[in-house]
Amino acid sequence: MATSRSPWQELRYCRQNLSKMQTLQRLCKGENFDQSPLRRTFKSKVLAHYPQNIEWNPFDQDAVNMLCMPKGLSFRTQADNRDPQLHSFIITREDGSRTYGFVLTFYEEVTSKQICTAMQTLYQMHNAEQYSSVCASSSCSMDSLASSIDEGDATSLAKLQRYNSYDISRDTLYVSKCICLITPLPFMQACKKFLIQLYKAVTSQQPPPLPLESYIHNILYEVPLPPPGRSLKFYGVYEPIICQRPGPNELPLSDYPLREVFELLGLENLVQVFTCVLLEMQILLYSQDYQRLMTVAEGITTLLFPFQWQHVYVPILPASLLHFLDAPVPYLMGLQSKEGTDRSKLELPQEANLCFVDIDNHFIELPEEFPQFPNKLEFIQEISEVLLQFGIPPEGNLHCSDSATKLKNLVLSDLVNDKKNGNIPSNALNMYELLKGNETIARLQALAKRTGVTMEKITTPLTEKKDGKLSCEELELRDYKLNVQLREVFANRFTQMFADYEAFVIQAAPDMESWLTNREQMQNFDKASFLSDQPEPYLPFLSHFIETQMFATFIDNKIISQWEEKDPFLRVFDSRIEKIKLYNVRAPALRTSNYQKCSTLKEAAQSIEQRLMKIDHTAIHPHLLDMKIGQGKYEQGFFPKLQSDVLATGPTNNNRWASRSTTTQRRKDRLRQHSEHIGLDNDLREKYMQEARSLGKNLRQPKLSDLSPAVIAQTNWKFVEGLLKECRMKTKRMLVEKMGHEAVELGHGEANITGLEENTLIASLCDLLERIWSHGLQVKQKENPERGQRNKGKSALWSHLLQYQEREEKQEHSAESPVAVGTERRKSDTGITLPTLRVSLIQDMRHVQNMSEIKTDVGRARAWIRLSLEKKLLSQHLKQLLSNQALAKKLYKRYAFLRCEEEREQFLYHLLSLNAVDYFCFTSVFTTIMIPYRSVIIPIKKLSNAITTSNPWICVSGELGDTGVMQIPKNHLEMTFECQNLGKLTTVQIGHDNSGLLAKWLVDCVMVRNEITGHTYKFPCGRWLGKGVDDGSLERILIGELVSSTSDEELGKQCRTPPQQKSPTVARRLSITSLTGRNTKPNAGQIQEGIGEAVNNIVKHFHKPEKERGSLTILLCGENGLVAALEQVFHHGFKSARIFHKNVFIWDFIEKAVAYLETSDQIGDNEEALLLQRSSCKTFCHYVNAINTAPRNIGKDGKFQILVCLGTRDHLLSQWIPLLAECPPITRMYEENALLRDRMTVNSLIRVLQTLQDFNIILEGSLIKGVDV
Repeated sequence: MATSRSPWQELRYCRQNLSKMQTLQRLCKGENFDQSPLRRTFKSKVLAHYPQNIEWNPFDQDAVNMLCMPKGLSFRTQADNRDPQLHSFIITREDGSRTYGFVLTFYEEVTSKQICTAMQTLYQMHNAEQYSSVCASSSCSMDSLASSIDEGDATSLAKLQRYNSYDISRDTLYVSKCICLITPLPFMQACKKFLIQLYKAVTSQQPPPLPLESYIHNILYEVPLPPPGRSLKFYGVYEPIICQRPGPNELPLSDYPLREVFELLGLENLVQVFTCVLLEMQILLYSQDYQRLMTVAEGITTLLFPFQWQHVYVPILPASLLHFLDAPVPYLMGLQSKEGTDRSKLELPQEANLCFVDIDNHFIELPEEFPQFPNKLEFIQEISEVLLQFGIPPEGNLHCSDSATKLKNLVLSDLVNDKKNGNIPSNALNMYELLKGNETIARLQALAKRTGVTMEKITTPLTEKKDGKLSCEELELRDYKLNVQLREVFANRFTQMFADYEAFVIQAAPDMESWLTNREQMQNFDKASFLSDQPEPYLPFLSHFIETQMFATFIDNKIISQWEEKDPFLRVFDSRIEKIKLYNVRAPALRTSNYQKCSTLKEAAQSIEQRLMKIDHTAIHPHLLDMKIGQGKYEQGFFPKLQSDVLATGPTNNNRWASRSTTTQRRKDRLRQHSEHIGLDNDLREKYMQEARSLGKNLRQPKLSDLSPAVIAQTNWKFVEGLLKECRMKTKRMLVEKMGHEAVELGHGEANITGLEENTLIASLCDLLERIWSHGLQVKQKENPERGQRNKGKSALWSHLLQYQEREEKQEHSAESPVAVGTERRKSDTGITLPTLRVSLIQDMRHVQNMSEIKTDVGRARAWIRLSLEKKLLSQHLKQLLSNQALAKKLYKRYAFLRCEEEREQFLYHLLSLNAVDYFCFTSVFTTIMIPYRSVIIPIKKLSNAITTSNPWICVSGELGDTGVMQIPKNHLEMTFECQNLGKLTTVQIGHDNSGLLAKWLVDCVMVRNEITGHTYKFPCGRWLGKGVDDGSLERILIGELVSSTSDEELGKQCRTPPQQKSPTVARRLSITSLTGRNTKPNAGQIQEGIGEAVNNIVKHFHKPEKERGSLTILLCGENGLVAALEQVFHHGFKSARIFHKNVFIWDFIEKAVAYLETSDQIGDNEEALLLQRSSCKTFCHYVNAINTAPRNIGKDGKFQILVCLGTRDHLLSQWIPLLAECPPITRMYEENALLRDRMTVNSLIRVLQTLQDFNIILEGSLIKGVDV
C-alpha cells in the first residue's frame, strides 16, 4: 500500500478476457446490429491494478473501466488501422475532488483460438442475415447494405464474404488493450511520456533493460511529488522525464496544452464558450477524439481561475451514461461523435440553454440571450497578440492541429502493414522521429521493410534521438510558456474586474458554526452595491455572473478563510489583488471600463523556463526488484502479466524521498485529527459544508458505477429534489428582493434590487423552467412543420404548450363555435366599465405567437413566461397545462419531475408566491411590439350628462411614447386602439371642442387597459370640461396610477360610484378647494413637511442609476408631487371666496402679479441685485404669457401645473417665489397669516427649492405640449 505523496498513485491496464463465443456481448443494446462484428463494441473489464487500494483515494473500478474504454472493447485485423491512441480522463467525486487518468490504448494479437473461431462464426451469421435481407427486400435495404460494403451493386453472397469478412486462416485478429496511469494532479506530459516508453518496451524487438515491474514500482513508490515551485527528473524505460509544479503564488498546475484548444476552436469561439461556462449554462463538447474532448474541457476550466466549475463535469461521457444528458442541471460534458454523423441527427433532451461545441468542425451553437464578456474586443486583441508571438493564428487552425496530432501519434504508429503483428523495430521509430513526418521517406521505409532490406542497426538509441528530443523539448517549453501567458491574461481580467470584491463581502456570522447553520438564510455579498460600483458596460455580464454557483462558492471560501486555511485559488488571487493595490491606486478608476493589459507575462514565462532548464531534484533510478524467477518473461508485442506481489506495497528502506513523503503524510494526518477536535463534530460539519456548498445546485456529479435501475431512479430523484429546492430558492430571492422597496418604507432595511438584477433573476427563472420541462422527456420533441417553427434552440416548455394548444383548439372546434368567445369580449355596451378580460392560457400563447419580433421557440417560451408572470398567472397557467395528465404521460417518463405529484404541487405553490409583487418583465423587455389597448371614460352621472354633444378626444402617454391625439367616436365612452408598446402608462390628455348644446362634461376618471398584459391604469379627474364651468378648461392632463389587481367586477363597482372623499388625487382635491373653499385644510407645518418630502423624492430619484428610476411625472404632478405641495403653499391663506359669483383661482393671483411686474419699476439695494431681479421678472412674465397664449384650452389649475413644471425644469422656481411674495397683489388676495406673507417661511421654501438646481430635469412631452418658451 503506497503511503507516500507520490504523483503516480496507481497503474491499471484493461482488456476483455474472452474464452467463449457467448462472451462476445454487445456493450450498447441500442447499437445497430447491421454493423459488421469488427465494427461492434464489446464489454471490457479491469484485468489488474496496482496497488490494490489507497485509503484516502479508493479505486473506483467501474469508473476507471468506463473511462479507459468509453465505447468498450474493439477488435481489428491486420487490414485495419491499429495506431496506438493516447487519451486522458477525469473522475470528479460528489465532494468535488478530482482524479486524473492517462490512458494508452493499443491492439494486441488474439492468441485464443476460441475467440478467433467465435469471431468467424459471428461473421458468417452476419453475412447470412445481410444476404437474406438483400434478396427479400427492396432497394431501401439495398441502400443500407451498400454502406456496409464498398460496392453498391454487390448482391451475391460471394461478394459479401469478400468485402465484409474475417477468415481465421487468412487474417490476424487483434483486440484493444490499454495501460492507464492514475494521478491526483494533472501531470499530463510526464504521464504521456512514461506510457509511451512503457509501450515501446513491449513492442520493441529487444527487451527493456529491466523488467517492467521495476519501472512501475519506481513511479508508484519512489518518485515523489515535486515541491511547489520546483522541478523533478525521474526515469522512464529509455529516457528521463521532467515534471514541475508552480510556486505558492503562481497559477495552479495545468498541463493540458492551450495551444491545441485555441487551434481547435479559434479565439472568438473560445471566448464565447468561456462566457457560457462562466454563466453556468449546459456545455456539450462534441468530437471523434477523446483527447480533444478532454483537452478543450480542461483548457476552458483552467482559464476560470480564481473560480471553479461547481456542477456536473464529465469531459468524456461513456456510451452507457448517455442518459445523463437528460440532467436538468448545468453541466460540462463531452460526447464522442460517430464518423459521418450529422449534427442535425443528434437528438438531445434539451437545447434551450445549451452551448453545443463541435470541436472537429470548428463550430459552436450558442444559447439565446446571453451577455457578452466585458471588454470583449480588447480582451480578444490582447490574447491575439500572445498567440501571434507563438505563431498561432487567432482564428484557429484545424488542419494544423490535425497534423500536430498525427505527428505525435506517428511516433507510436505502425508504419508498415506486414499482415502479421505490425510492430516495428525501435530503430525505425527513431528514424521516423528524425525525419519529422516526411511522407516520401515514410513510403521508402515501408518499401524497405517489405523487401527485407535492413536499416542501420541500433546501438545507442538515446544518442540517436538527441536531436529529435531537443526539438521536442523546445516544443514542450513553448507550450508551457504559451500556457502560462494565456492564463495570466485571463486571470488579469478577473483581478481587474473583482479588485474590490472584498469590500462587498458581508461578514455576518461570529463563528463558523453559526455561519454554516444559517448559510441558507444569510446574504454573503452586497450585490446591489457591488453592481452600482461597476462600469455600465460590465453590468449585463456581472449581474448574471454574481448569481452563479461558482461565484457563491468563491465568496463562501472567502468567509470560511476567517476560520480555516485559505483555499489555494483564493490565496493566489488575493495576493494578486494586494499587488495591484500596491502599484496603483484603484479608487479614481472605480467606474471606468478602460482596459488594462496584463503586465506579468514575461515574468511568468521566465519562472517556468528556469524550472524546466534547471532541474531541482532527481528521483531514484528504477532498479531490480526481488522477483520470482520465470515470471514476467518478455514476449514482443504482448504486455506481460505483472507480478502483483512486488507491486502491491512500497519499499521498506528509509530513503530520503520516502521519509520526506511520510513526514508530510504524518503532518497531514495530524492536521486532520486536529480539525476533528475543533468546533463542530466532524460528520455534522461535513454535512453543513456540503449543504452550504450545494445551495442553488442539484446533483454535482453522476456516479460512474453501478447502473442498475434502482441507482438510476435514485439519481433522478436527486434531480427532482434539487429542482424543487432551486425553485424555492429562486422564488424566495425574487420575492425578498422585489419587496425590499416596501421594507424600506417600513424602516426594515435598504432596497437592494436593481432593474438589471430583476431581469437577471427572471432570466434565471426562465432557465429553471426550461430545465424542469426537459427532465425526463420521453423523446426529443419534433417541430411541427405546419407551424413553421423549426429553429435553432428548441424549447421543451414551448413544445408542451404547442401540443396542449393543438388539443384544446380541436376540442373548442368540436364543442362550441368560436363566435361565443368573441361576444364575451365585447360585452361593454353600457360604456361605464371595462369588460372582463378573460383569463386564457391559449390566448396568451396567441399573443406571443403574433409577435413577429421573436424568431425562435426558446424566445417564445421566455416571452410567455414573462407575460404570465406579469399577469400573475404563471402558476395558474402551468397548473392548467399540467392538468392534462394524458399529455404529460405521453411526453414524460415516469421519473420526470412533472410527473412527481407532491413535488409538482410544491413547485406550483412556490410560483404562486410570486403573485405578491408586481413585475413589468414583459412590458419592459418587448418595447417595440404592437399592443391593443382599451380605454373607458367614466362620467359622474349624478351631476352631469353621461354623453357630451361635443367632439371628445384623448391622448395616452407612457414611459416609451404616446398615441397622439385620437378622436373618440360620438356617443361612445369606450374605444379600443392599437399602437407600439407605451410601457408603463403615465398620463392621459382628455378634452373636447365645446360644440353642441350639452358640451359641459363632468368626468370622474379615465380607465386604460393593456389588452395583452391586463394592466389597468386609472386616471382620476373629478373636474368639469367646458367653458364657463369650474376653471373653464376644455382639456386636462390626468396622472395615472396602476390599479391593484382586484377582480374586474370590483373594479367596475369602484368606478361607477367613486366617493369624492376617497379620491386622493391632485385634481379632485383642487376641485373641492376651489369650488367650496370649506374643505379641511392642512396646517402650515403639514404643508412645509409636504414640500420637503416632494423635493426629497425628486433628489432621491436622480441619485438612483438611470435604468432604475421611476416616473418623474408622478413625482412632479402626482398625488404627493411637487405641484400638489406648492398648490398647498399657495392655497394657504388664499382669499378664495366667490366675487360676483365667479371662482377665484391661484392663476388669477399669478396673472395680477405679472400685470404689476410688467408695469412697475424695480428698486434694489445694489446694481447686481437689481439686474438679477429684473432678469427674474422678465423670465417669469415671459413664461406666464407663453402659457396663456399657447394653442391649448387648458384651465387655470392646469396652467399653474405647467408653470411649476417649467420652473422646475429650468431651475427658476427659487427666483420666482420671492417676486410673488413681495408684489402688492399679495396683500389684497392673501390673509395676513398666509405662508407666502411670512418672510422666514418664504426663505426656507427658497432654500429647499434650490436643492433641485443640480439636476437635469426632462419633462414628459404631454405636460408642456404647445407651450413655447
